[in-house]
Parts: sequence; structure tokens; C-alpha cells
Amino acid sequence: MKTTDNTIVRSVCPFDCPDTCSLHVTMEKGVIASIDGNPDHPVTQGAICNKVRHLKERVYHSDRLMHPMRRVGPKGTLEFERISWEEAYGEIVHRLKSAIADKGAETILPYSFYGNMGILNAEGMDRRFFHRLGASQLDRTICNAAGSAGYKYTMGAAAGIDPEDTVHSKYVLVWGCNLVSTNMHQVMYLNEARKRGAKIIHIDVHRNRTSVWADEFIPILPGTDTALALGIMHVLIREKLTNEEFIEKYAKGYEELVTQAKLYPPYRVSRITGIPEEVIVKLACDYGNASPSFIRIGNGLQHHDNGGMAIRAITCLPALTGQWGILGGGAIKGNSHYSALNSFKLERPDLMPDRNVRTINMNRLGEALLAAEPSVDFLFVYNSNPAVVAPDQNQVRQGLMREDLFSVVHDLFLTDTCMYADIVLPATSHFENPDLYASYWHLYLQLHEPIIAPMGECKSNFTLFKELGLHMGFEPDTFDITEEQMIRQALDRNTPYLAGLTYEELQREGWAKMKLDRPSLFPDRIPTPSGKIELYSEAMERVGLPPVPEYVPIKEPEDYPFLLVTGPNHSFINSTFGNQDRLKKLEKQPTVDMNAKDAAARGLQHGDPVRIWNDRGECRLAVKVANNVLPGVLVTQGLWWEHGNDGVQAVNSLTSQRLSDMGGGATFFSTRVEIEKIKY
Repeated sequence: MKTTDNTIVRSVCPFDCPDTCSLHVTMEKGVIASIDGNPDHPVTQGAICNKVRHLKERVYHSDRLMHPMRRVGPKGTLEFERISWEEAYGEIVHRLKSAIADKGAETILPYSFYGNMGILNAEGMDRRFFHRLGASQLDRTICNAAGSAGYKYTMGAAAGIDPEDTVHSKYVLVWGCNLVSTNMHQVMYLNEARKRGAKIIHIDVHRNRTSVWADEFIPILPGTDTALALGIMHVLIREKLTNEEFIEKYAKGYEELVTQAKLYPPYRVSRITGIPEEVIVKLACDYGNASPSFIRIGNGLQHHDNGGMAIRAITCLPALTGQWGILGGGAIKGNSHYSALNSFKLERPDLMPDRNVRTINMNRLGEALLAAEPSVDFLFVYNSNPAVVAPDQNQVRQGLMREDLFSVVHDLFLTDTCMYADIVLPATSHFENPDLYASYWHLYLQLHEPIIAPMGECKSNFTLFKELGLHMGFEPDTFDITEEQMIRQALDRNTPYLAGLTYEELQREGWAKMKLDRPSLFPDRIPTPSGKIELYSEAMERVGLPPVPEYVPIKEPEDYPFLLVTGPNHSFINSTFGNQDRLKKLEKQPTVDMNAKDAAARGLQHGDPVRIWNDRGECRLAVKVANNVLPGVLVTQGLWWEHGNDGVQAVNSLTSQRLSDMGGGATFFSTRVEIEKIKY
């Protein structure tokens, strides 16, 4: 959208959040003056989070990178000299070609995730470039991979109900999701549902803002959600609260599930989960007797060794009670199925010289940098900050310190990862470039047009990889294209949910809703191998997984007494915003929540400085003593930068590179530690 002086223009929030808000940005003489929610957008409805309301401070931050730089000091420092883009491109191209000539393109590894959720800048020209290069593929599984796999085994696709329909829900389970901090517009819909008589239950490992907002909070021991789901099934079946007609018509494997659920009576589940037996029985009966009932399945509980199975087990519940197809009934884990674009035309996997090139899981970056064969000799980081977000930080940083590793980082700021970079490239904010945005929760696709010119010498990911491709001598018809052309390619997909949606329509309206002819894809169109909701999954059995839900404890050895969960905080999104003073002041300092009984047994008082450690590393922070967690559980919130925060240490020095039971997901929350007071 073109801007004029003293006017309001339309934008989109680019961050890794399900709400994907539409923004109204007030411009004064070509400069962003203020940011608010777009009141005309059906989901945003004028409301946005505090982080994004102050986004102009990020855009105009005095520490914004404005030109390319080359390292002149040792790795682990931030000693750089300014260079031109042509110098940067020249050195990068030389290093890429040398790596290919020396050991092959597999020695090149891109490392990215969704620091910018734009289709073009997160999974467009970058993927095309690395496919054409023949580089190692990156398995981008750090966030939702385990849960997505578990959900799809049951339901066949990443699809749930339209969140706008949840205003009709009468009984809501918010399971493993701090909605108030991470999905605020779902809170708005459920507030309306509550006005209409709904009851909201929050199940989580930590009493947080959502627990206070909900009607009831049920604390659970980390990694035991599968057992709770099976316990609910046991009671539903025992009390004859299942919908036999629905199960007969739409589900497969009910008898096998009945046999399994018998093994999980409430008294056993209580011992596993830490939830009183009577609470489990009441929860199951209330859920079974309510209609429409809705489960908002969060990301947190999938970050365990058994995370995929936990999501799979919970996903079975709406089938047992026959909630799919009822307005306001069913579940949401994610809705990306509806807004799936033409990824083939975007990413061009057909450009790969070798389709059998290796794939490296991003959760095992430390292992890859230190032990991969052939070695990773060129690392290209964008849309991510692995020196803070990747698990097992000591291994990651040891790998990043390798003198024979050439690293390029493209970012808006000198992040912790830049301390190990050989070349640092300045990135645009999303306000400075066009893009297409899809939510993984609501059903609106949004077009973004730049509202300010690129600052300094900053370039978007799209422009960077387009120009790198041309400097490498790649085909102009593939790389010398515009953002508009790529967006048109993305929209060129034969799917009923897009139904002829055009670039012109998005440009005119700003957004378009995916077209559903009923509350959800389910139950009439279930894209599993059997065409039914698979309570018993032959596909799981073929890959060696239990075909019906089964509780398996986390794998972390019990060498340390406390289970540590490293969750998000209210003011950051992963490590994004971790360098903004206003938001850091709101969070005050890194803390760890500890049960009051545990604290008393350790002689700890609220605010004491503590050291948390295990065999992988340690971090130091302040203890927050309260009954926000169950005994034996510790919870930290937020990924704080080490650079610029004296005394702060990355909490991911404690987490493991183990992968989840399915999907290759991260196991951040399956971590055991010891804790002690720091004595000065």
C-alpha cells in the first residue's frame, strides 16, 4: 500500500504467532508514528499485543544493522568492518563455489525458521536458491513437528475448526497453551463463548496468565499428557459417554482403543500425572456431557520425548464424543492445511541436482557442526538465532567456533549468532518489503505491501537470495523475478479453499478468507489412509510406533531431581524482541518458577540467585517461589540474549538434542536438572 503524509496504512504482523494480525500503521511524513490493530479485520478486530504495538522501536532501533560487515576479530567477539554488498557477494560466492569444488554442495547448510512468517521470505526464494545449489536440506522441526505428525496420524491433515466458530463452544479445554500470551484472539472468541455460558478449563504445567483467566486450572506433571488423555478415555467409555453412532460411522479402531484405555483407570493416571483422581473423573464427565465441546491444543506439550503421542491421544477425544461437524465442537492444533499454497512453484525442489542429498535436523545443529560427514563447512543463517534457540547450546557454540566453518548471518541486529559469523548482512523489517502471509490458526490469507523504503543498505531474504542466485550464474527465468510474480505462483494451486483467489483480489481487499462449506474438513472428508478418524493407525504400526495411543515416560535419565520446562514469556517471541529495553523491563529478569515446598527443602527464598545445571551445561537466574508449579517441576520463561545482558546465560545450554517420538521434533521440555543457591 502506498503511503502519504499523516495517514493510516495497512500492514500485517510477520512474527511466529498464530494470530497473524492485520495492522493499522499511522504514518507521519513517511515515518511510522504508531501501530494498532486493524479494526476492519474479522479476527484482529483492532486488538494487538503489546510487543507489536511498540514495533516501531524495533524498526528504528539504534542498533539496526545498516550495511554488510566482515569479521576482523576472533570468533566469539563482535569485531567487524564495513564492506559493500558487492564485496559481500563476491566473498560468499567464492566460498560457496570453493566448498562445492572441495567436498561437494552437501557441506553447505542453510539454517532458518520463521523469524519472519512471510511466504516469500521464509519459504520462497531461499528454498529455491539452496535447492539449485544442491546444499544439505534442513529439517525445520524445532517447533510443531511432533504434534503435527501425531495429529495427522489421527485426522490426516493439519486442520481443525474455524476459530471464529469457537464463540459457540460450551465447554473448552485449553491444553498446553498459554493463550493470553501466545494466541490473544482465541481468548477474545472464548470470552464471547463464556458470555454465552461456556466453561473454560486450562491444563498446563505452569500457572500463568491463561490459568488466571480460565474458569479452572488443572496443573499436570510435564510429559504426562498422554496418560491424562487415556484416563479421560477410560472414564468416557466406562460411563457410556461416547457417541457410538459417530464412532461407527467415522472412526476406525475403537475396540483396540477400548482395550488400551482399560489400562488407564483414574487412580493410575493420578499417580502418573499428579492430578487428583476425582479431578480426572470430573474432567472426563464434564467433557463427555458437554456439547459443543472444543479443545485448543497448544505447542508446549509436544516438546517432549513423547510429544507426538500426546497430541495424537488428545486428538482422539472429539471423535469419541462425536464433536466434529457440530458448530463450535472439535479441536484446533493448527489450520495450515486450508491455506496451503503451491509450495512446488515457490520452492522448486526439481532444481536439486541430487534428490538424495542428506537432510540435517535443525534440533541437532551442534551434533552436525561437530560430527557430520562430510563436514558442514558453510553455514547460512537467516530468520533464526541458533546461538540462543537451538538445543544443547554448548555443543552448538563449540561448533560455531570452528575456524574452518564459514558462517553468514542475515539479520536486523547483531544477535548472539553474529558473534560467530564471518559475514553479517543487514535485513529489512517486514515493513520494507512485499509478502504474503497465512495463519496457522485462523483462515485468512493476507497480502502485505511495503509501507517504508528499505533502510540503509538492508535487503529482504527474497532479494538476498535472488541476487545471490544471479551472482552464482543461476537461470534468470528462475531467479530474476519479482515478488509479485512469486506470489502469483504461490496462489496457482487447485484447491477448494483458495477457489480462484487472485493477486488482484488480495491487493484490493488486503485479505481473503479460505473457503469452507461447513465448520471443518471433518467428519465428512477425512484424509487418512482409511478415510476415517484413525484411533488405530496402521501407518504408525508400520514405522514401529504404537498403533493406538500409549503412554511412554520421557527418556531423560533420572540423574537429576527436577523436571525443567523452558516455556515462552509474555514479551518475547522466542529470542525476537530480546534486545528491546522496554520489553526487557517488563520481564525484569530471567527467573525460574519453583514450588514453595521444594524451595523450603532447599533453603531457597523468593528472589535468590540460583544455578541450574546438568551434564550439558548450566545457567544462572533468580528463583520465583510460589505454587505455580507442582513439586519436582521448574519452569523458566523466555529466551534472553546473552549479548547485552550481563550475567544472563542461554537456558538452552541445558536442553537436549534428542528428537521426539515422531516428526523429528525438539524435546526442550524433557530436561532434568539440579538447582542450588549461588553463594557469593
